[in-house]
Formats: sequence, structure tokens, C-alpha cells
Amino acid sequence: MKMFAKRCLIVAVVGLFGASTAFAQDDKAATLDQLLKMVQNSKISETKEHQQREAEFRRDKANQQSLLNKAKATKLAEEKRSEELEAKYKAQEIQVAAKRKQLQERLGSLKELFGHLTSTAGDLRSNVNNSVVSAELGDRTEFLDALIDKMNSATKLPSIEEIERLWYEMQRETIEGGNVTSFQASVIKPNGDKLNQTVVRIGNYNLISEGKYLSYSPKDGKIEELVRQPDAHLSGAAALQNATGGFTKTGIDPTGPSGGSLLSALINTPSLEERWHQGGTVGYIISAVGVFAALLALWRFIVLMGISGKVNAQLKAQKANTNNPLGRVLKVAEDNPGLDGETLELKLEEAVLKERPAIESGLQLLKIISMVAPLLGLLGTVTGMIVTFQAITIFGAGDPKAMAGGISGALVTTVLGLVVAIPTVLMHTLVNTKAKRVIHILDEQSAGIIAENAEKK
Repeated sequence: MKMFAKRCLIVAVVGLFGASTAFAQDDKAATLDQLLKMVQNSKISETKEHQQREAEFRRDKANQQSLLNKAKATKLAEEKRSEELEAKYKAQEIQVAAKRKQLQERLGSLKELFGHLTSTAGDLRSNVNNSVVSAELGDRTEFLDALIDKMNSATKLPSIEEIERLWYEMQRETIEGGNVTSFQASVIKPNGDKLNQTVVRIGNYNLISEGKYLSYSPKDGKIEELVRQPDAHLSGAAALQNATGGFTKTGIDPTGPSGGSLLSALINTPSLEERWHQGGTVGYIISAVGVFAALLALWRFIVLMGISGKVNAQLKAQKANTNNPLGRVLKVAEDNPGLDGETLELKLEEAVLKERPAIESGLQLLKIISMVAPLLGLLGTVTGMIVTFQAITIFGAGDPKAMAGGISGALVTTVLGLVVAIPTVLMHTLVNTKAKRVIHILDEQSAGIIAENAEKK
């Protein structure tokens, strides 16, 4: 009873709370009767709502049972279908194995033939991919790809027409590799412009246009003019493009079908100016020293030629002329006619010694340059090798070309040193010979004057 009373109290409180809420939303009760009526109406509406919800729950429960039964029936049907498919798959697998065995038996020697055809088609596809002929004929690998797929398939066989076309493509590649033809194509210039030009194809080796060599990229089919050209062969390329028949002497790259590595190496060979720049700072110093030595030797040679000419003229003259070394030496003898032999000899030796520095000027410097230039070249080589070995330490020795390039650059200074030293030695010898000849004449004339003075006394 107590529990029932508590529940009634709770329901009443809830009812009052609901009624008060509804009343707050709609209107306020003026009397207790109105409040009671409001509570009763709220209770009736809640009872109807609860009944509707219970009805919906019952319908959903009935539907759930129906859906569950339907799902179970579908599951049983699919399990049965799976068993049937599995049995059918096993039966068909046995049939496929029997058909494959039958196919292998019927193929017989054709299997070996298809193997050779597959190998031949693969080799031809590789050749066509790198062929210069494709620049004119276009891509021919689509047919070869389809043929190889058919011959590798277990369900397809190549037709006689396809096999005959394979033979035809092989013959065409061979014949076109020996023809010189021209065609119109879009050529990409070094500045990026695309121009439609007449391109001459030299077999399977090179492409030329307007006297310039071209490169062909099989991947994207682009034809580009080489940024650097083999200058020694451009005249032959221009002559071939302008020829209408007969034989024309033209340089071709025999490695063209395999990528044109020889032409690339030829055009990438550094010029003399580029090799000179590879010498770096030491190379520039050696070059400056060499230019200075050449100018010095030329200047001294011209001066000595002038002195030699004046000395030769003095030999023919009867009177001493002070515009040349021999004249100044003879002037000393003329100015001192009464001296004894020993004193005159000393004065003449003194006059000759005074003339020597002007005659031999620059000879010692030329000699020093001829000895220092190779040492500077060796210095540049050693420093270049140090840089090369440091690069090897950092990046490793995996790229022989990079190592060879560094060593080649280091040896440039040695070459420059020898190029400067060898001509400098020759120039020093030539100039020194001229100077010694003049000094020899001075000594000879001085000795003659002393001998004449001795005979007079």
C-alpha cells in the first residue's frame, strides 16, 4: 500500500508538472477546476500517444520477424547456389585442363615456331624503338606488341597475315637502313622554335636538315637540332642535302642505330678555348707568362736585329760612330792613341763590359720563364688532382666519366706549362745567339785593335 501510494504521488507530481508545463506554454489556469481539467486532458493525450507507440512497436516486431525469415531463406538459397557453382567450376577446370592438353598436342612443332617468332618480334621491336627510320615512318611497335601478346597467350593464335607482316617489317627495316631519303618534319631549334623543314635521313644513322645534324628521340618522336655541331662535317652535310644524285662525301655516325654515342662524344669534345679555361687560375697565370715571354723575345729580337745592322755598317765604315756598341768601343781606341798595350786592353774590355748589359738584356728573364713555366703547370696539375680526389672522397668513384673529366682538367695546366716553356726555350736560344754574335764582334774588334797597337810599338 505504501509503495502504491508513493507511485500515485509520483504520477500526480509528474502530471502536475506536465500540466503546468502545458499550461505555461498555452495559458494560465484561473481556478483550481481549470487546472484539474488541464491535468485530465494531458493525461488522456499521453495515454493515446503511448498506445500509438505500442502499436508501432508491435508492427516493427512483426516486420523484423518477416525480414529475418526472408534473410534465412536467401542464405539457404545462396548456399545451395554456391555449391552448384563450385561443382560446375570443378567440372570446367577439368575440361580446361583437357583442352590445354589437347592444344599442346595439336600445336606440336608450331609451339617451337611461335617461340622463334616471339623472339624475332621482340628483337625487331627493340630495333624499331631505337631506329632513326621511325622518324620518317612513325611508330611501328603497336602491331609488334599485339603480335607478341597473341603468341604468348594460351587462347589466341596469330594469323598468317600477321606472320607475313612481321617478315615484311623486318625486310623494310633492313632496306630503309640503307636508303637516303628526304621528308617533311617539325624540327625543334636550339632556341625552342618549331619549324617545318625538309629532313634528310641517312639510312639508319643520322638526320640532317639545312646543313645541320639532328637528333631523334624515339620515346616522344621529337626531332631536335643539335646545340653543338661537328664543324668538320657540316660542309658534307650541306652538300648531301643539296645533291640530286650520285655519291656525296658525308660524315655519318656508325653508332647511330644504338643511340649515336660517337657523334655525342665528338660534339661534346671541348674546344681549345674550353680546354684553356679548364686550367683555371694557374692556367691563366701560365698563359700571361707565356704572352709576356713572347713579347719580350720579339722585342729583344727586333732590338738586336737593329744593333746587328748598325754593327755590320760600322764594320764597313772608316770612322767610329757612337750610335752602335762597336762604334763606341772603337771610339775609346781613337780617343786614346798613345796608350800602352795593357792600358788600352783594359779600357777596351771596360767598354765591352759596358755594352754587354744592353745587348744581353732580357735573356736571363727568358731563361727563367722557360724553367718556371713547367713548374707552374705541375703546380696546377697537383692542385687539380687534390680537388679531384676530394670529390671522389665525397661522391665516390662510381662515375668514371666524372673522374676522367677532373683528371683531364688537372692535366691542362701541365700542357700549358710545356706549351709556354718549349717556345720560350727556342726564342731564348735565337735571341741569345744574336746577342752572342754582337758580343763576339766586339771582342774580335777589340782584340784586333790591341794587336795593331802592339805591332806599332
